Amino acid sequence: MTATEVRPSLGPIARYEQGILDRISDFDDPRQEWRRLFSELLGTFLLVMVAAGGGMMGQAFPGVIGRTAAVVAPGLMVLGIILFMGKVSGAHLNPAVSIAFALRRDFQWRRVPGYIIVQLIGATLAALVLREVITVSAKYGANYPAAGHSTMAAFWMELLLTTGLVSVILGTASGAQNVGLFGAIGVGGYIALAGLWGSPISGASMNPARTFGPDLVGGNFTSYWVYVAGPLAGAVIAVVIAFVLRGAGGGRSGSGAAQGDLFTESYEVGK
Repeated sequence: MTATEVRPSLGPIARYEQGILDRISDFDDPRQEWRRLFSELLGTFLLVMVAAGGGMMGQAFPGVIGRTAAVVAPGLMVLGIILFMGKVSGAHLNPAVSIAFALRRDFQWRRVPGYIIVQLIGATLAALVLREVITVSAKYGANYPAAGHSTMAAFWMELLLTTGLVSVILGTASGAQNVGLFGAIGVGGYIALAGLWGSPISGASMNPARTFGPDLVGGNFTSYWVYVAGPLAGAVIAVVIAFVLRGAGGGRSGSGAAQGDLFTESYEVGK
């Protein structure tokens, strides 16, 4: 018996609740876009609270938070965000990810500007809250090239790290793999791993929004271009890699993952 056959037997309250769930699940329903934008804003806010908060806490309380904890924490936060709200918006949390999904034809280009705007707002709000609570400059939560290393070195590091991150995201969103649930673990684990080895040179941002918020609140956009150009270039390369590995995007499972479907599945042509 299908859900359509069961639904007429539901009571009026149950039918109303089911209708709300259907609209949330239907990612093309414009009436639910506000939920998805709020989800992206909240998710990016939580991510930057942890990612920028480690550096700011370290400045306020020297020696309390080590580098390992500071770079692993964002990965754990992303894992949690994907699990608790990925179904709503896809938990992009990153302009580079939204653009990569659009390039793969798994996400509508008309939605990209809205996602990016709320991601930037969420990151900025997080930096503002951290500054008021911790009472240190938000610049301590931003990303900058390491002393003794050029901005080009940081650019290449951000490009390499983001290529890997977006490749993991697009790979776990592939219609050829039934790994949607475990994608949360894969993405969170990759962010932690990338931070462990790549953060000394560039800070391992991999996310223009994550760096934008602390830079704006801290009033220091020194070398910010690195954290825009590097992740965006890495995202484009990851899309090319995904095409080489799996062909064109736009499949039902890839689109589902981009749009918030936690349980992606493989589909055969004609079924």
